Amino acid sequence: MTLTRERTREEPRGFLQPMPRGEADGRVLLLITALLVTLGTIAVASASEGQSAANGGSTWSIMVHDLVYLGFGLFALSIMARIRLERLVRSAPILIAVALGLLAAVKAVGYSANGGKRWLNLHALFLQPSELFKLSTVVFLAWVVQLHHDRLGDWKQLAVWTSPVLGGILLIVIEPDIGTSSVVAAIAFVMLAIAGLSRRLLVRIALLGAIGFAGYMAYKPYSARRFFSFLHPNKDILGAGYQLWQSRIGLGAGGVGGLGLGHSREKWGLLPNPHTDFIFTIIGEELGLVGALLVIGLFVAFLFASMHIARRCSNDVYRLMAVGIATWITLEAVINIASVVGWWAVTGIPLPFFSYGGTALITELAAVGLLYNIAHDHSSSGEITIRNQGY
Repeated sequence: MTLTRERTREEPRGFLQPMPRGEADGRVLLLITALLVTLGTIAVASASEGQSAANGGSTWSIMVHDLVYLGFGLFALSIMARIRLERLVRSAPILIAVALGLLAAVKAVGYSANGGKRWLNLHALFLQPSELFKLSTVVFLAWVVQLHHDRLGDWKQLAVWTSPVLGGILLIVIEPDIGTSSVVAAIAFVMLAIAGLSRRLLVRIALLGAIGFAGYMAYKPYSARRFFSFLHPNKDILGAGYQLWQSRIGLGAGGVGGLGLGHSREKWGLLPNPHTDFIFTIIGEELGLVGALLVIGLFVAFLFASMHIARRCSNDVYRLMAVGIATWITLEAVINIASVVGWWAVTGIPLPFFSYGGTALITELAAVGLLYNIAHDHSSSGEITIRNQGY
């Protein structure tokens, strides 16, 4: 009897728990995500017709693959919704080490396409480790702040404990993938700012980032020309400005009400990557301004739902993870939409839940599962604010 009582006081065993239920915030998050994923699947089905025909497959071959990835993504969502948060955070060093190992493997034996080596060919699917690294960064930085918040005010300690994230960013840059590396850097920056890093250190980090970006552009003049081509797309319509020019034509053709679902002209070989980077263009062409505003509205709703979960969270460690996920999804949506309308450079950032891409969709749905889990957590944490040490 005594032994039984002692066991009941122990921390619950196992990595998973029953699926949490009951919180309205979690249900709202799942509803918004379901709408995003449903519209995304329909958009992929329509936007990929031309590419499917060019590949010699059936009209819906790319959409079928997207549905398979969606199945894996829903499984990842359910796992992350049931995982014990305290054990996930404790496993952060292992997660970041695995993610770094996969990024290193890309450099060694990765698959190259469209001028970049970013994937691992697992035969069953093409794995993109940089997408996994985003989620690993969110969990790892929460762990770092939880355990070392009293030392992160010292820039030397900050550099030591964030070095795995910096290493991953460098590995992503040399793939090359300046867009994804920038998103990871932004996630880390926002999480550290929310955790209380001093303004002086934040300014120094921003300056170092700007210097690094300028150095990369100076070292890669071709990348610089492509990056800044959005400022003057008309100067090279058949080259660096071609995608943006065709994107604007498609969006303009859509007008207010659109040409009708499935009636895009741009997807038939005029606009490269219509079902990936430029899927928002096809949405605007087929569903018009109404459809484009609907998609934007859903992302705004996702941001508000995520931040509401973060505000109500009583555990500062988990709140940091919620902020990191909200930053990740929202920033990618903003960058993608801004790039296809010509307000920002085309950097290959996908539109979350919409752009075709297996690893991205799976990881995004895993992040939603983690947010859902956080929405149902009622634990509390001690003080984890980063202390200002005068640097």
